[in-house]
This record gives sequence, structure tokens and C-alpha cells, in this order.
Amino acid sequence: MSGVLIEKPWGVTAFGAASVRAVPDLARVQVSVIRVEATPEAAFAATTGGVHAVREAVRHLGLADTAVENSRLGLQSHWDGYGENRKFAGYKCTSSFAIETPDLEQIQQLLVDVVAAGAHHVESVEFDVHAKPELRAQARRDAVDAAQRKAQLYAEAAGVQLGAVVHIEDVDPERLREQFRGHGSGAGDAEEDLAPGHVVVSAAVALGFSIAHS
Repeated sequence: MSGVLIEKPWGVTAFGAASVRAVPDLARVQVSVIRVEATPEAAFAATTGGVHAVREAVRHLGLADTAVENSRLGLQSHWDGYGENRKFAGYKCTSSFAIETPDLEQIQQLLVDVVAAGAHHVESVEFDVHAKPELRAQARRDAVDAAQRKAQLYAEAAGVQLGAVVHIEDVDPERLREQFRGHGSGAGDAEEDLAPGHVVVSAAVALGFSIAHS
């Protein structure tokens, strides 16, 4: 016998996915202060000085100290050149941190000022929303609605009556975005997910329903 054999039939399974879009009200800038010096002590001291200068630049823009969060501090040997021409150049100290601002119109000036202060490496600029937990909750509710509608359609097409929910499984929408594309509720599918100027919060779920027997 060819085809798919369902060894343990038990009901109806349906996937649902949904996205909620929101205008960002928060920006997060990832920057690094990097210094290379002859000794570890000098490298740490130079980097610390650069970090203090960046913090002063941030304060000058009216942002509180809590807007700056250290994320990584590292020290390693630094070499110039390759192969036989490789030469020891000293010790490289890196201090990476994130700066958050609710003023999106301030981003350009923030970048200019922190680079001028010594953060010569800008890793990324990300936009976010403060209300992400609420948006995620809404996306999850919409995903459940989408899965229920799909399961109801399958049941009607098969001529059976949909029973109670017997299984709920949270699905990572980022990891399975491509696999489950098209399973959503229409609240954020397709190319509009990547529309500039919006933050997209997604959710996905797998629901299992019993089949009601009258």
C-alpha cells in the first residue's frame, strides 16, 4: 500500500500563525569601544576612558545612565599581518554595550556623538516597542483563532463535528516562519511583515481537537 498511513488517528491537528505590527517607540544602539595598547593594564585603562567619554556624550543628550547597559568586556592578544609577516601588536580590549532611547529622532545625533566620543564600532541599530508583551499576547490569541478556523474548515469538509481542544503546543514563529507561511490569520502575513517603520511581533500555535461523536 502506498501513501501516508496514520497509525494512531485521534482527531484534527491544525497550525495557526499571526503577526501584529506596531510603530516602534524605542531604539537600541549596539556600540563598542575598542583600544589596542602595549600592556593589558594600558588597554583596560584606555578602554575605560573611552567608555566614560561615551557615557558623558549620552548624558549630554539627556539620557539617564540606566539607558546604557554593558553587555561584553574582553581582552585578547592582537596581531598585525598574516603568516610569516604576522607581528604582535599588543593587547586589544573591547567593551560593548547597548544604548536605548525612546526618541527615534535622536538616533542620528546619538550615533554621531558616541562615535566622536570614542565608540568607533557601531554593531547595530534595532527598533522595538515597549508594549511587546501585550502585542505578543494579541498575536497568540490571533494564532489560536486562525488554528480554530482552519480546524473547523477541515472538519466541515470531512463531514465530521469538531470536538474539544485536547492539545495546545506553542510554536517558535521565527524558527518555523518559512515552514508555516500561509497558516496565519492574515494579520501580518507576506511581505508586509518587513515593511519599514514597523515592528512585527509574531506567534504560532498547534492545536489538537477531538472529533465529536453524536
